[in-house]
Amino acid sequence: MTEPVACKGKIQTVLGPIEPESLGPTLMHEHLLIDLVPPSLAEDADRDQTEIDLCNCWKINYGQQRALKNYRLNQKDVAAEELLEMKAAGGRAIVDLTTGGLKPDPRGLAQISSETGIPVVMGCGHYVHEYQHPRNASRTVDDFAGEMIEHMTIGAWGTEVRAGIIGEIGCQSPWTEQEQRVLHGALIAQQETGAALNVHPGRHPDQPREVVDRIRELGFPVERAIMSHIDRTIFDDDRLLRLADSGCVIEFDLFGWEQCAYPMSDIDMPNDGTRMRMVRLLFDRGHGERILISHDICTRTRLSRYGGHGYQHIFSNIVPRMLRRGFTQNEIDTLLIDTPRRLLALA
Repeated sequence: MTEPVACKGKIQTVLGPIEPESLGPTLMHEHLLIDLVPPSLAEDADRDQTEIDLCNCWKINYGQQRALKNYRLNQKDVAAEELLEMKAAGGRAIVDLTTGGLKPDPRGLAQISSETGIPVVMGCGHYVHEYQHPRNASRTVDDFAGEMIEHMTIGAWGTEVRAGIIGEIGCQSPWTEQEQRVLHGALIAQQETGAALNVHPGRHPDQPREVVDRIRELGFPVERAIMSHIDRTIFDDDRLLRLADSGCVIEFDLFGWEQCAYPMSDIDMPNDGTRMRMVRLLFDRGHGERILISHDICTRTRLSRYGGHGYQHIFSNIVPRMLRRGFTQNEIDTLLIDTPRRLLALA
């Protein structure tokens, strides 16, 4: 459809294609630069002068104190420092899934990658309905598809920087018709470019499977479809195993979120120990090659600078805990190296 085509067999970073074999331990769902403030609160956020520090970090995380600035990661120097901390802990690459509606900054990502020497793979597409531009209401499936193909093959968001993965594609429960059109367009773009697809499902425990079933109904395969945020969505083993049996990729991407409070919904969040138990269950049931882990850092209070765990957490803390709990090095390499290489290489 759109020329030139994506670099088949390569991993497309914001600085250009690399060989899959060169990709080291990778975080598959993060945000380095993002504006997660709901559009309806953008003016309030502009006026918010709350400084985040160790004295208010807990209150902000628990929802006790409002700080809209928390939802804006726009400090390139801080992002670079946090990535270097990750690198020192053993991390070697990162995927930024800041999509339409969240103020993606392709050139900013390229600058951070160049300064740190860490490969960054950028996503494309659109987040949930609330964040999308009003013009998306009248756009067709083919229009969405064409945009994502262009972002993968020419450059994203008016720049020369190419995306290397599609997503995170925003869905909700109930699922809006507009979001469904975006997903359909993403599937067409995935077919054209060979990219993996990352989906942000709604918070109902059956919505990830609803998305998988819709992908199949539309005639597309699910093996390179990644279902994000499963650790804030599915809390029982039966549902988890049914989703894994569907053939999609399961992503536990909230490692480091150790408190039960979840401000976006009245649920009890699992801690990292529970996340590791779910990962262990999937390995034991033969799904080990379809699991990803990450942090989904999208607020300042989750960065080391502001009292959080930072991008280094999985490498510094979770990997050693996994080894102590009986995970093998081969299983950890599957999670952090082999599966990211397979999914990020353009098919």
